[in-house]
Amino acid sequence: MTGVDLALSARGVRMEYRDRSSDARLVAIEAMDLDVGEGEFVSLLGPSGCGKSTFLKIVNGLLKATAGEIRLRRNAKGREDAMVFQDAALFPWYSVLDNVAYGLVCAGVSNVEARKRAAPLVELVGLHGFESKYPYQLSGGMQQRANLARALAVDATILLMDEPFASLDAQTREVMQAELLRIWHAAEKTVVFVTHQIEEAVYLSDRVVVMSARPGRILADIRIDLPRPRALEVKRSVEFASYSDQIWKLLATQRAVGSALQEA
Repeated sequence: MTGVDLALSARGVRMEYRDRSSDARLVAIEAMDLDVGEGEFVSLLGPSGCGKSTFLKIVNGLLKATAGEIRLRRNAKGREDAMVFQDAALFPWYSVLDNVAYGLVCAGVSNVEARKRAAPLVELVGLHGFESKYPYQLSGGMQQRANLARALAVDATILLMDEPFASLDAQTREVMQAELLRIWHAAEKTVVFVTHQIEEAVYLSDRVVVMSARPGRILADIRIDLPRPRALEVKRSVEFASYSDQIWKLLATQRAVGSALQEA
């Protein structure tokens, strides 16, 4: 990406696992190169088991790649990335405000200062008035809002989001997609987003990176030239349908490959 400041650069990333029972080696990701510019919203899309979530965990440092290199731009506070998982994983004994402030407290910020910094983020994600509520008092969508605010609180350069809306019902999921774009624009963050949903990827993204069946590699890097801000109504446009159809055809070839491998 010439002339663009990079938030993430991956080169030659490979991930192998060893089957302890057979001692065979399983290649999950093979020679993956990916650049993500500062402020971009990039989605990873591909068949189950293609290594999308594995790649995110390598970027986050939860897994160590077998080979290759990951470079993340450091910000002034030294924090490179923050992870948002499918499960909000909020502490049930903490209020919304204290859950959002938790990462700051872990970084050595005083409780008072952490709560002060967390408060505007609670409002940003649409939870004003729920600061003192506990997770059991929140809907699934509200829990994910709190989860997102917690990731924003540590002021990381890049947000890594692993199917954060997968457990939500269809209507709530659409609302959260629109809300995520609003929050992303306001927070001016870089996002790498993993999803299985084609429409979700097209609606949210500047680019959709389509991965192959295992071993995962990049099949296509598709720029989504739909104007921003994007209302949910854009999903009914001809242009949106064209992008969705293009990606569906790519994934259909990979489903055929996966079936052939299983039968072999």
